[in-house]
Amino acid sequence: MTLKDQWKKIKDNWLIIVVVLLIAGFFYAGDDLLSTARFESYGYDYEEPLGIATESLGYGSSRMMKSGFYPGSDDFSPEVEDRKITKTASLSTEVEFGQFQEGEQQLKAIVSSTDSFLLDENINKYDLGRKSYYSGSYNLKVDVRKYDQVVASLQQIGEVQSFSEYAQDITGKYTNLQTELEAERARLQRYNQMLAEAELIADKIELNDRIFDQERTIKYLEDSLKNQDQRVEYATIQVQMTEKQSEFSSLAFVSFGQLITNLVSSSSNLLELLFSVLPWAVVIALIWIGVRWVRRR
Repeated sequence: MTLKDQWKKIKDNWLIIVVVLLIAGFFYAGDDLLSTARFESYGYDYEEPLGIATESLGYGSSRMMKSGFYPGSDDFSPEVEDRKITKTASLSTEVEFGQFQEGEQQLKAIVSSTDSFLLDENINKYDLGRKSYYSGSYNLKVDVRKYDQVVASLQQIGEVQSFSEYAQDITGKYTNLQTELEAERARLQRYNQMLAEAELIADKIELNDRIFDQERTIKYLEDSLKNQDQRVEYATIQVQMTEKQSEFSSLAFVSFGQLITNLVSSSSNLLELLFSVLPWAVVIALIWIGVRWVRRR
């Protein structure tokens, strides 16, 4: 059959070809519509196929940003009466020479008696000749209800060199976390409902993955709220305690080796000076002798 004959047959049967193409297109579009319609009937609020919507629901993904929570944002939230305030203090004190260990015992007794927490401590010893002194830094967590009591007690240890306090209102950030957590819990509830109503295996697998990611997001937000609660309930106090240096800490006996070294060094400097001045002295002496000889003539 020639090409001309084939083209004639296509022209004679064009209506059948158009009908076949229309039917194929209808079935292709119908699959997408059915996939979208299934999720709309489950209460899902996205008008996109299952495979596409999944990409925005990972742990800490763009879903968190779309719902209005931005990590680190601190809105003022003036409508909230129960304000969330965090407290931080820094204290530097100096104890008398030889009383560092006693001061440290007082500090730890204060921590113990007020049910506070000593998170970390760092003790350093500095040697100065025959004497040495200590310096220590301590990081405390204190119940805010006992904050003033602890600060007043710590200031009794030695002589206060400096003291500063810092308070921060995190009410806006805390409120945002609560709102985000409620929204994510409601979304998890919808996913569970969708899973219970799903019929296709593919949909059940996809929803199980979404529920797993959603539970991780909720756990992250719950931990963040718990951390903020701890910051509000417990103040942070950083203490720097230094032992006062002895007035004679820098004094030390000179060793015999140092005496010999100083003697040799002084002798060398004297000889160097002598040999530097000697040529000029000889010249001056010759000039003086010459002048006196001329005057006698």
